[in-house]
Amino acid sequence: MVNKFPAWKNTIIILVVALGFIYAGPNLYPPDPAVQLSGQSGAMLIDQAVLDKASAALDSAEIEHFGGEADGESALLRLNDIAQQLRAKEVIQAEMGGDYIVALNLAQTTPDWLSMLGASPMKLGLDLSGGVHFLLEVDLDAAIETRLEGQLEDLKGALRKNRIRYRSFALVGDQIVGQFRDSEQSLKAESIVRKEFSDLQPQSIPGGNPLSLSLRLSDIARDTIEDNAIKQNLTSLRNRVNELGVSEPIVSRQGKTRIVVELPGIQDTAEAKRIIGKTANLEFRLEAQSRIGELFKFRNPGSQGIDAWLVNRAIITGENVTDARSGFDENGRPQVNITLDSAGGWSMGHATRDQIGDRLGVLFIEYKTKLRKEFDEAGNLELIPEAYVEKSIISLATIQAQLGKQFRITGLNGQREASELALLLRAGALAAPMFIVEERTIGPSLGSENIQLGIKSVSVGLLAVLVFMVLIYKVFGIFANIALATNLLLLVGAMSLLGATLTLPGIAGIVLTVGMAVDANVLIFSRIREELASGLSPQAAINAGYERAFVSIVDANTTTLIVALILYAIGSGPVQGFAITLSIGILTSMFTSIVLTRGLVNAAYGGQRFDRLWI
Repeated sequence: MVNKFPAWKNTIIILVVALGFIYAGPNLYPPDPAVQLSGQSGAMLIDQAVLDKASAALDSAEIEHFGGEADGESALLRLNDIAQQLRAKEVIQAEMGGDYIVALNLAQTTPDWLSMLGASPMKLGLDLSGGVHFLLEVDLDAAIETRLEGQLEDLKGALRKNRIRYRSFALVGDQIVGQFRDSEQSLKAESIVRKEFSDLQPQSIPGGNPLSLSLRLSDIARDTIEDNAIKQNLTSLRNRVNELGVSEPIVSRQGKTRIVVELPGIQDTAEAKRIIGKTANLEFRLEAQSRIGELFKFRNPGSQGIDAWLVNRAIITGENVTDARSGFDENGRPQVNITLDSAGGWSMGHATRDQIGDRLGVLFIEYKTKLRKEFDEAGNLELIPEAYVEKSIISLATIQAQLGKQFRITGLNGQREASELALLLRAGALAAPMFIVEERTIGPSLGSENIQLGIKSVSVGLLAVLVFMVLIYKVFGIFANIALATNLLLLVGAMSLLGATLTLPGIAGIVLTVGMAVDANVLIFSRIREELASGLSPQAAINAGYERAFVSIVDANTTTLIVALILYAIGSGPVQGFAITLSIGILTSMFTSIVLTRGLVNAAYGGQRFDRLWI
């Protein structure tokens, strides 16, 4: 037996290992602890002056920092010690005030040449980088009630349109109940419901009042509403936490009614709650013909003046917005293209039909938190958060024609603000209210300790396996050890390339992989020993050992991989972190144990005549 790989196969092995080195390389460059500074509004400019002010505050507090950088949208100050992050954040927040968002972050130090190849370090989960964890319960009953209220108004309009008289129609519990003057009107109303309101089902009550009509949502409609409410809330939360610039925020569904929010790198739960609860809304109001209304300032004072009077009642609000996209008008100025739902389109058309030539104001409403400085009895500075609502006009345009479901908003200060407004409008309204049922904070020091203990456990396990393999299998044990080290390299590289998040259970999966990675080689080498004992030549024994152990190795690893995939599919959080590393580890260990070691053995023994194997 020759036991030689063709050149193309050796090339593939070398290429895979080289890629593993490249994409695992960024993990050799640990990120710097940093404090990120951004504005409450996308229109705020974060320039060198802002960076210098924050830097001076750190200097006054004797907090060592370096490498400050500002790009107009945010500023980043790198720190020498992760233990100083929280204090640095408090110092900068006290200096800059509530107009700025100050957040903890991790600044990457990956060399540019690796970044150009798309290489980046593994993402660290909440338990390794520190941060806050929230478990939120979504009130799906409120989503059902909101839908029923909308259906009730639409139903009343349909009955009026068809001249069907009724005494009353009201929402009673989870049903819409109507009372009629006679049974003929009740039957006509039921016919309208069956034709035009497929989501509503008339309820037949034995011995019930023939002048009464009870309607409830169908099971399919309820399931759809609940599922859409969860999805919309997920989208809203993801967009909100992404504003912060946190390193890899996690927003995921847990079970039927709950959402998990994890913000790695954040240790201030009050700040995190503010971010989760942040929203922006719009109100469309007509301009008051006299000073009978409310006076609002312009968000961006300009040619239209400083302030204007708007009527008290809004035509529609941002809750009627189904889509919002930023773009440019015919003059190249930023705008937001708005699409309304049917109710909003009808209200807008009805309100502007007779108001041609008048002006329509777009009122931007932001729910913010400002920090009030106070000194306690000991003379220590305290920052007291205070919630407030800020309302300002972003557009006051003349109505040229009756408006409908689609129109545009202009008067914005730059494309960045237009994009931010469109994003907040798309995700600003929650489909159902939520409340926090669990919250916990993990400090950065605990995350660092977890990483150190994880590295220690992997190192101890790896060393024990290396020694065992050399003592038992001699030269072939060295080949297995090279494959084991390469397996860890490929595992880290694959997780970095795929963007997988490393968690503490994920480290446990790596430790398990270290033990499992040599299983295949143990089977192969034991088989080679058996073939040698049966009288086969060394070359024939090597070939038979790899060929005959292959099926058993594939079967064993496939069953383990199936279990790992099931864990990922039905598990959440820590279970998924363990399943990810285990799955990737199985695939990389099969490559290194079967292909790489065979290549090493072929390089050492292939094409040669010898009488004995050191195995």
